[in-house]
Amino acid sequence: MIGGMPNEHVPVSVTASDWWKSAVVYQVYPRSFQDSDGDGVGDLRGIRNRLDHLERLGVDVVWLSPIYRSPQADNGYDISDYRDIDPTFGTLEDFDELLAAMHARGIKLVMDLVVNHTSDEHAWFAESRSSRESPKRDWYWWRPPRPGTVGGEPGAEPTNWESFFSGSVWEWDEATGEYYLHLFDRKQPDLNWEHPEVRRAVYDMMCWWLDRGVDGFRMDVINLISKHVELPDGPVRLGRRWGDGGAFYTNGPRLHEYLQEMHREVFDGRDGLITVGETPGATVDDAVLFTDPARREVDMVFQFEHVGLDHGVSKFRPRPLEPGELAASLTRWQEGLHDTGWNSLYLENHDQPRSVSRFGDDEAHWRASATALATMLHLQRGTPYVYQGQELGMTNAPFAVIDEFRDVESLNAYAEEVASGTAVADAISGLSYMSRDHARTPMQWDASPNAGFTDGTPWIAVNPNHDRVNAAAQAGDPDSVFEYYRRLIALRHERPVVGHGSFERADAGHPAIFAFERVLGDDRLLVVANLSSAGHVPAFAAEVAARWRGARVLLANESEAAASVDAPLGPWAARVFELG
Repeated sequence: MIGGMPNEHVPVSVTASDWWKSAVVYQVYPRSFQDSDGDGVGDLRGIRNRLDHLERLGVDVVWLSPIYRSPQADNGYDISDYRDIDPTFGTLEDFDELLAAMHARGIKLVMDLVVNHTSDEHAWFAESRSSRESPKRDWYWWRPPRPGTVGGEPGAEPTNWESFFSGSVWEWDEATGEYYLHLFDRKQPDLNWEHPEVRRAVYDMMCWWLDRGVDGFRMDVINLISKHVELPDGPVRLGRRWGDGGAFYTNGPRLHEYLQEMHREVFDGRDGLITVGETPGATVDDAVLFTDPARREVDMVFQFEHVGLDHGVSKFRPRPLEPGELAASLTRWQEGLHDTGWNSLYLENHDQPRSVSRFGDDEAHWRASATALATMLHLQRGTPYVYQGQELGMTNAPFAVIDEFRDVESLNAYAEEVASGTAVADAISGLSYMSRDHARTPMQWDASPNAGFTDGTPWIAVNPNHDRVNAAAQAGDPDSVFEYYRRLIALRHERPVVGHGSFERADAGHPAIFAFERVLGDDRLLVVANLSSAGHVPAFAAEVAARWRGARVLLANESEAAASVDAPLGPWAARVFELG
């Protein structure tokens, strides 16, 4: 029922090897969570000051986006010192105090591990680029200009690969007369994992953090660390200047060898940890290999299929989804990992726009779509992730001009689009839908100026709807998005079927209705969610309807939930049934 609350939170055993199957992870983007010193940027003391919110929500794990020392070219994903905290966020002492405060509340802390690349200001790279004879020269990917060309001039790049952040992946270094590889920003040179000393340095650093008390790692683009050493040209799509080199750096030839070595060198003999691999481009079959416990690689993956469905010609030229398209993708992964493997369940993170604006209806059915999306996600098989503000139904920001954006990916894409002749309004339109900045606007704590995030000037503008969408307004309100998330999280904790049961898709007679059963022994749940802004009448197969005749509603996002599984579903209605 909408006002009902499942039983009291039952702590997950930290001694069980698969404790994370019943856990919920909350991602904190430190820059935008809470500012404690008035400089307009969130920090570690700010996070510590808001732990009551996370404890009330009931999450088990907090994943921190990078807080290491960094020039902040890509908001911390360009690390210049892996063993220090960036002064923007505080000190190692602040970190230790935050870690202790989380552990005192029974919350684990996961660090963001960014080891496909470093900052160009990291001491390793400074030494690598100092000379072709440097002992660390081969710690990164250096190549001479293409034969018959002059270094630094157009067309001289060693390969034609395009960066994830637009333009070439190669940056010319005048001093040593070679190019270095950067799949992302030019200030993020890629580490050469072929070199055993690179791997040893990374593993030593990981052990240093684990010895300090952290509880695991979310591994940024970890399936890009193995490259085909020949680095050949990639195919060029029609209308594009640069080629797609993905086949030569995604899931490369030694990737599984590296992950298994990492597991042996870092994680063996340590209990209660969680390892999460971000794996762009991974298929279901890839994910089975990554997460098969017998292979000893990672516990779960972040895959990208469902968050790429609405990409059109490019990410910033999106297309509308067809009814049932999102559910079909999620089902494919549920069924593909059913026997072996584990998935991360997410719709939002620091790289994705707000889900209620993207997959829901943030105008006519804001609350209903926010809670329907949460219902269908959290009750699948896998470990669910809540991105900061998602539990409040935070929406995309009304960015209208390029000066309001901060993200390097968005700024580069805009410059490239405009330079190619795209109208400014059209270029802004794509960013307004898909920019990563939507996830990075400050957390909306209350209706005060700057949403209670800072006493200073925020580094990026606060969404103006914070006067009505905020934590203070929702805490304790049984009809709020926040309290609904609390019920979903408590349900996962109290019912083993949610964490450990099987997933069986049920046809409800309309593509907009996502329905599935969760089964563990005699415990069975039926989840029914209308993922559209139109009403629909479910039409289950006779055997499903018969099995669930007389079932009671365990949870629903409607004020008066219908008592039967075949009752009409209003726009974005979600119901969870149980037998007996």
